Amino acid sequence: MRPTRALTRRGTAALAALATTSCLFLAACSGDEDTPAADPTSSSSAPAEQDVAEGTTLDATWPLTGLTVKNGTADKKYPVMVTKIDNTSSSAPQRGLGSADMVVEELVEGGYTRLAVFFYSTMPDLVGPVRSMRASDIGIVGPADANVVTSGAANVTINRIDKAGITWFTEGDKGFFRDSARYSPYNLMDRLDETVTLARTDKAARPDDYLPFGEMKENPKGAKAVGLAAGFGTHVTQWSYSSQSRTYSNVNGYAADGDEFDADSVLVLRVQVGDAGYRDPAGNYVPETKFTGTGQAMLFHGGRVVRGTWNKKSLESNLTLSTGQGKKKRDLVVPAGHTWIELVPADTGSVSISAKR
Repeated sequence: MRPTRALTRRGTAALAALATTSCLFLAACSGDEDTPAADPTSSSSAPAEQDVAEGTTLDATWPLTGLTVKNGTADKKYPVMVTKIDNTSSSAPQRGLGSADMVVEELVEGGYTRLAVFFYSTMPDLVGPVRSMRASDIGIVGPADANVVTSGAANVTINRIDKAGITWFTEGDKGFFRDSARYSPYNLMDRLDETVTLARTDKAARPDDYLPFGEMKENPKGAKAVGLAAGFGTHVTQWSYSSQSRTYSNVNGYAADGDEFDADSVLVLRVQVGDAGYRDPAGNYVPETKFTGTGQAMLFHGGRVVRGTWNKKSLESNLTLSTGQGKKKRDLVVPAGHTWIELVPADTGSVSISAKR
């Protein structure tokens, strides 16, 4: 059982500013329309305090990557931090992806996508542009008991996020600023290494593994796959595998040069999508990814793809994967490393695979 949190919001001034918030199609909540602040003066990379004991090696792994902790412990003095980052051309250049442990891409209005970027092993000095939450995020951040960095949300979404006991931070809280080199609503940035100090606690323990980590040799060999395209409607995310680096690159992404997320694995989950219960100003429904139940899964790793099934019993449950059927059914594991998860709509989305260049 997770501990009950009496407060799910920090910063009363920011909360008041969000009282009349309503999310717009490809625009942030009303708080994103404020006059830009001055340019930031800090550009140095300053990771948050590490609980390390130099010269020692403990048998511990990071919960979001499964990688072995070197010279330290995976227990931090802060929780997992998830930053909602815009994923349209207006977001370029995205900052912070290169420091992330894991990324989840989810559908928003108009067939576009938004990123839930997970940080735990390292807290970068700059992330953004920061955008709004969706009710879909409850099932995404719940298993990690994560705190969320966001520009806000529609009132109906805020009510659901708060009811789920999720702590979130927004403009007005420590670390947030407006970058005058960008235009609103794509100019809200965050110094995550500062915001995380609001969430610091000496009682924070390592969360459970987000994914079922293991060695690739435990899985079936799968089919050759040197590229893939995950379609969400308007937006299609394209990946290319490099046999040299043994990673997948997002070839049409918006990350700043040198700050890209190099994925060791891409995990595609076909999900059901429903109506979040409100409309955008254009009258379009706001989609809500149903990240519970079961569906098709595709694990891309090492230039190959293994097909299987995902299962998630509740919004806070951990994800399980399996492959095969009947007596041949067995667990599907994700190799330790940095994983990008694509939550592709089962009915309106698409996945295409390239077996050769």
